[in-house]
Amino acid sequence: MRLFAFIILFATSFISFSQNADPALESARKKLEAKDFTGAKSGLSKIIDANSKNKTALSLRGQARMGLQDFYGAISDFTFALEVDSTFAEALNFRGESKIALGDDFGAIEDLDKAIRFNPKYADAYTNRGFAKYNIDELQDAYFDFSKALELGPADADKYFNRGVVKAELGEFVSAIDDYSKAIELDKEDASLFNYRGVAYYNTDAFAKAIKDYDMAIKLDPNDALKYENRALAKSALEDIKGALADYDKAIELDGEDPETYNLRGVLKYAVEDFDGAIADYTSAIELDPTNPTYYDNRALSRTEKEEYASAVDDYSASIELYPSDPESYYQRGMLKLLMNNNYDGCLDLKRAEDLGSPDAKAAIRKNCK
Repeated sequence: MRLFAFIILFATSFISFSQNADPALESARKKLEAKDFTGAKSGLSKIIDANSKNKTALSLRGQARMGLQDFYGAISDFTFALEVDSTFAEALNFRGESKIALGDDFGAIEDLDKAIRFNPKYADAYTNRGFAKYNIDELQDAYFDFSKALELGPADADKYFNRGVVKAELGEFVSAIDDYSKAIELDKEDASLFNYRGVAYYNTDAFAKAIKDYDMAIKLDPNDALKYENRALAKSALEDIKGALADYDKAIELDGEDPETYNLRGVLKYAVEDFDGAIADYTSAIELDPTNPTYYDNRALSRTEKEEYASAVDDYSASIELYPSDPESYYQRGMLKLLMNNNYDGCLDLKRAEDLGSPDAKAAIRKNCK
């Protein structure tokens, strides 16, 4: 099952100003809040042209550039702001966030460590560092950072969601459900929250609860293929084959370019002995991704059921070429060759499977290979 990828969203926690703030800066801040990034950048450039050492204007223009997806330009502005004031936590935070967007997680962590050192109560910096830590698989550290962001507040759905995702990655699904539930209490219109909680319920074998969450996620966002695929998996677990097939059909209707959806539907069709349908689905999966050995193995199983032994052997051969250390593929191909009276090659395959650790192959050799 596919899970998720963190999406770094442009931060909206802009620097606040007093009533006596520079009107030009205040105007730029309001444009940023309104997501008029081009207008904000233009106004801030005029301020910076008049005073190149205005660290606030430099930081705000960097944020405007982030909104325009110009992360290199943003980093440049934040760097100039930090040349003016090396302890400027906001510039360090936003430069770190920009580095995350460019895939420089280690550089981001360095900036965010400094931002937190200069402002230990900077919740957004903990959140951003949590993203960076997650991206480099330091999940326990990400868990700490997202928890710290929640502790500092204010609590919001995103903060609970972030921590819930890390908990799920750590296998703490029951605790993840708690966080997703808190997020849902704060935002009942976000389909992804229901979808992720559904995944967590699925992983605790609470399939009916998972389906209920997927139902709500689909109601809120009926055009996401993944949600139908997730619901199909839960329905399969409850042996609602008809419902699961209908969901796979809908997922493919919405996104016909995902080979795994065809593969999963093929597995279900194989289970109900629709071998022709299964073969068609596995073939579609292979056409979309000819490098996955599982798809060839699965098609070979269906072809074997139809006694299309030569074609099944070809599929196992393709699988072995892609993944030559799988004993099961050698074992299955060897047994097929024995059925085709090719005892010599069949026994060679079984010997190879035995060498790779297959106990079934060892038994088959004693019985068939004298």
